[in-house]
Amino acid sequence: MGKMVKRQVYYFDEPGEENTHMVIEAVAQRLELGGIRRVIIASTSGKTAVEFARSLKGKAELICVSEAPYRREWGEQWPCLKQAFRRELEKLGVTIIDRAPYVLHSSVLEAARWPNTSPERLVKETLYSFGQGMKVAVEVALTAVSCGYVTPYEDVIGIGGSSKGADTAIVLRATYPASLFDKDPAKRLEIKEIIAMPVSKKWWE
Repeated sequence: MGKMVKRQVYYFDEPGEENTHMVIEAVAQRLELGGIRRVIIASTSGKTAVEFARSLKGKAELICVSEAPYRREWGEQWPCLKQAFRRELEKLGVTIIDRAPYVLHSSVLEAARWPNTSPERLVKETLYSFGQGMKVAVEVALTAVSCGYVTPYEDVIGIGGSSKGADTAIVLRATYPASLFDKDPAKRLEIKEIIAMPVSKKWWE
């Protein structure tokens, strides 16, 4: 019989930023168990990353991944990271990634004039079945590897949310987007643990 480990998982009734502090608590508990040295946090304005950085200072290396320039194509403002939050993140020693492209919106067919289904979209929609935060938690880890801030094939904690705050945290093997379905199983994306996740999902058009 193989070894078994019992761990606590936080499940929320609804997605959203009201879960942020409980996600911080859950991540802090997971870090105490060891084996993880990097935490990657999705944060548009920097507010969520600052909350994590204040609470997890000294417990892990933190990376904040903010929005990509393509956000402007959706009629949204960019850059998004607030200067006050940037300064505090830098003071707390958090690495900031705020100019990298969206990994799961990188297909040349993203805004094509004819109907299409790209591999990126299939991955994105599959992850949405676990929740918006799951898709984001995976995407920021892939982004951090692509930008050279995380060693490929390293186990990390990825944190995402549904529009604002954080409601999802996972342990995953971070990899390059190109290695998502690699012929070498040791290089593929693996979602190894769910630390926190909402039960109800928020779907996006």
